[in-house]
Amino acid sequence: MLTPSQCRAARALLDWSQQQLADQSKIGNATIRNFESGKSAPQHATLDVLRRCFESAGVNFIDGDYAGSGGPGVRLVTRPKSEA
Repeated sequence: MLTPSQCRAARALLDWSQQQLADQSKIGNATIRNFESGKSAPQHATLDVLRRCFESAGVNFIDGDYAGSGGPGVRLVTRPKSEA
């Protein structure tokens, strides 16, 4: 799905603050802050919205479900739309 570490890393790749992610995804800043810090686990629907928001900005998620993956991660596959 989406881990707190992947969320923080995806924001870093895009140079987004938590507030920018909240604005882009229409998810509350407190929800994002609590998720990234491990204080709460959002519902699957919320995690899906966050993931789709990142993917539309060019982030590719690496789930780490296959041998040699090194675990879950993220990478930027295209430039963010704001920089295109």
